[in-house]
Amino acid sequence: MNGIQAIRLRRAVGVAVTTGAVLASGALYAAPAQAASAPTIVAKGGYAMNNGNGKSLYTKKADTPLSTGSTTKIMTAKVVLAQKNLNLDAKVTIQMAYSDYIVKHNASSARLIVGDKVTVRQLLYGLMLPSGCDAAYALADKFGTGSTRSARVKSFIGKMNSEAKKLGLANTSFDSFDGIGNGKNYSTPRDLTKIASSAMKSSTFRSIVKTKKYTAKTVTKTGGTRTMAPWNNTNTLLSSYSGTIGVKTGSGPEAKYCLVFAATRNGKTVIGTVLASTSATQRETDAKRLLSYGFGKI
Repeated sequence: MNGIQAIRLRRAVGVAVTTGAVLASGALYAAPAQAASAPTIVAKGGYAMNNGNGKSLYTKKADTPLSTGSTTKIMTAKVVLAQKNLNLDAKVTIQMAYSDYIVKHNASSARLIVGDKVTVRQLLYGLMLPSGCDAAYALADKFGTGSTRSARVKSFIGKMNSEAKKLGLANTSFDSFDGIGNGKNYSTPRDLTKIASSAMKSSTFRSIVKTKKYTAKTVTKTGGTRTMAPWNNTNTLLSSYSGTIGVKTGSGPEAKYCLVFAATRNGKTVIGTVLASTSATQRETDAKRLLSYGFGKI
């Protein structure tokens, strides 16, 4: 090898080494966009997932059991909609027991009138939009089995727990039809999200939970028609976050402020849950953060 060849060889090796180092550092390519850091939420627990493939997008105490408040009613609706040969136009007569229950618990209400005949479809709207515990009671009484009201309610709650087991949810328990529990009404952010994802497979459920306002026309005791005051959806994300398609708020002394949420953008859906946030405004802020973060990851 002559001197010139040796110089050329050293230059080639030097370029190769340098190029390798540059390749390793990625400097020859545009730096990949940095994934947004996971957001901070005030809620005690949070979870978000890609509804298309079930992949987790965000977790914060996602498997810690917490009180669910009225997000329980997602399962109430799911059980009703799972009934064989369901007739959404079947009429249910509103009983004094439902009204008394609302008064006793100072519970959220669809303001159903005792003696009115209300369809199952209307009760589902009354359940999910104004979060009517009277509507929840009426549905549990209608779709539970037994010779007494208490037996029917117990049966219906049993169906709620059976549905949870079918979904493989080990950290979920229901002891009420509406979230006003007796110590054994709890779930986790991940489990509630799975319940909502399953419920959203029903076109009827999807139609209800994305509705901002609904006016029911019921049949009175005397056979006349009563136009109810409009029911407004308590899920304010429907008006404040583009693409929102559901699903349900919840609150209570123990549950604090909860929100199960879902939104679709560019054909992709992020669904999730925040439990035990500090206010109605904060749960919405928490949910928006998880939605935006989730969309940034899928």
